[in-house]
Amino acid sequence: MKHSELIPNQAFAKLASDEQVAQVAKALEANNIHTLVVDNGEEAKAALWKLIPEGSEVFTNASRTLDTLGIPAEVDKRYDSVRVKLAQMNRETQNREMIKMGAVPQYILGSVHAVTKDGTVIVASNTGSQLAPYAASAEHVIWLVGTQKIVSSLEEGMKRVREYTYPLEDERALQTYGMNSFISKWLIVHREVMPGRTTMILIKENLGF
Repeated sequence: MKHSELIPNQAFAKLASDEQVAQVAKALEANNIHTLVVDNGEEAKAALWKLIPEGSEVFTNASRTLDTLGIPAEVDKRYDSVRVKLAQMNRETQNREMIKMGAVPQYILGSVHAVTKDGTVIVASNTGSQLAPYAASAEHVIWLVGTQKIVSSLEEGMKRVREYTYPLEDERALQTYGMNSFISKWLIVHREVMPGRTTMILIKENLGF
């Protein structure tokens, strides 16, 4: 099937029930992923700012959820923004330094593509640039996640990525960069080893894909 023929499976756009959200939050906590549940994007932002101390170094990963909430622009104003510093650097002469800076921030903000009922987190990527900091190299990870991303199993989560997230991301990539996207790499997080390192804010609002 060609990229242009992909049609998002809207079954994966439905928000989870309050009961499902509570079950997932409990499972994530058991897996050392601190979890906050909020009703909407504004509550999510209010919770987010309380999690990040003033003066912290913050990297906002590319995310439709974050963009919808206007978080990257606010981070640039509120904190020591990695993206602001990267924008001032020369990719041709400072590429290695830029890669390191993006890989080891004090805080990285982003989203994920699916969360299973037993608290497993699924992230797909083309370049994989966000996977290292999510998995281990960032000091703190904060994910903002709409509850439409809750699924029953790892298999269903990967199906969600292929049938819903990927077609939408491919369209975005074409419009933004003039090229297709691909599901090139996966990150599966079953458990966070370092207590307090990773936080997920579950939002009862469909803000991204």
